[in-house]
Amino acid sequence: MSPDSFPAPLYAETVLGPNFEDAKRYFLDALIEIHYAHSRMLAQQGILARTDEQALRAALNRLDREAIARARYDGSCEDLFFFIENLLENACGELAGKMHTARSRNDIAITLYRMTLRRELLALATAVIETRAVVLDLAFRHIETIMPAHTHTQPAQPTTLAHYLLGVAEFLARDFARIQVAFTRVNLSPLGACAITTTGFSIDRQMTAELLGFEGLAENSYGAIASIDYVTESAATVAVAMVNTGKFVQDLLLWSTREFGFLRLSDAFVQSSSIMPQKRNPVALEHTRILASRALGEAQAVLTCAHNTPFGDINDSEDDLQPLVFTLFADASRALRLLAGLLKSAEVDRERLASRAGADFMTVTELADTLVRQAGMSFREAHGLVSKAVKASGGDDSPRAIATALLAENPSVPLTQYEIERALDPRNFVNVRRVIGGPAPEIVTGALSRARNDQTIFEQWIQSKEEVLTKARRRNGEST
Repeated sequence: MSPDSFPAPLYAETVLGPNFEDAKRYFLDALIEIHYAHSRMLAQQGILARTDEQALRAALNRLDREAIARARYDGSCEDLFFFIENLLENACGELAGKMHTARSRNDIAITLYRMTLRRELLALATAVIETRAVVLDLAFRHIETIMPAHTHTQPAQPTTLAHYLLGVAEFLARDFARIQVAFTRVNLSPLGACAITTTGFSIDRQMTAELLGFEGLAENSYGAIASIDYVTESAATVAVAMVNTGKFVQDLLLWSTREFGFLRLSDAFVQSSSIMPQKRNPVALEHTRILASRALGEAQAVLTCAHNTPFGDINDSEDDLQPLVFTLFADASRALRLLAGLLKSAEVDRERLASRAGADFMTVTELADTLVRQAGMSFREAHGLVSKAVKASGGDDSPRAIATALLAENPSVPLTQYEIERALDPRNFVNVRRVIGGPAPEIVTGALSRARNDQTIFEQWIQSKEEVLTKARRRNGEST
């Protein structure tokens, strides 16, 4: 190969060869689907003879995809598109060139990027709801499990594990909703935009969109080629989901420490030490955390690559960027799947949780509330009296010590020792909080029921989108 002929060996090594491998891995099936749909549309519009279309489809049917997957870049063509076109030329001659009427590699590329990305979004949506299902099952088993809630990383008030987990289920539902929105905007067809200004041929863009499973058009041809927010919005969606996941995992790791002892992973998800025989390292949680962090970093990298690029056809958002998109989705799905798996078999120490929920004066807010309800005090006055009683107890956080201190300091308080101690019981604290969204068992039970109903709706949405894509692929492959 002459040093002055295309491609330069270094260019082939650093760009064209790697891109060829990526295209085979991620885009081959989508590219062939586009060929089928476009040929069919050209024949429908009278731009291509029916006999020519049939010959093209026969040539497409004969493509050996396994042989294509094994092919290595040799510089004889620029990219996978021309490699496939050369194969088709060998099979049906000049007809392969006719198939390229009224289209460009520009709109082909964006179309196959969108086709592949929508699959990634559905896979991530599945991982999200599978994780959410595990969280809801765990919550159902722990409606009555009292635990300490923390604010500013300090013991705050009693709640239940189910109440905590419903908060997780809610952010997973929002993660799912963001994926739904991203999918809706990704699943728009740019095919027919051609290079950037459409074509003078009377093509039917809606037909190719339907054949390829799209649910609408990326209508403006300039924007269809130049816009990259279908990628950046998807990356941002993953980023938000991974931040949410990381916050949950951070708590789980803390709960798994010997010092906390709230959570114990099964032996299947822990590893020992090469030197310390006693170790049970919750490494599956650490792997979940780093995978989520990786996906977040990769999402930020996608946004960085797109930042300050021109609003037009530009390589920055194409061959070199797209594999990063698939890597971030793969890492995000790995994180969620691992999280769901380890939670299924994790054990919760109910007694330890309950013990901690009754310590560190976490129930005294309810004592102040009881003074407001039964003694007619303002909350600020009640807050002050309880605060003084806490200090007077000398660090003894037992209900009896707090009640004794309160009555000693305020003998006119119209509460008995029993009433004060009852107000300080962590289960009472939880049970009286019957406001919607609160931890009382009947409130949590209702929220769980609604959450499970939503789960069914989420599953049906994924199934409906999978059916749209599957039916389109079958219809597109049918003979005319």
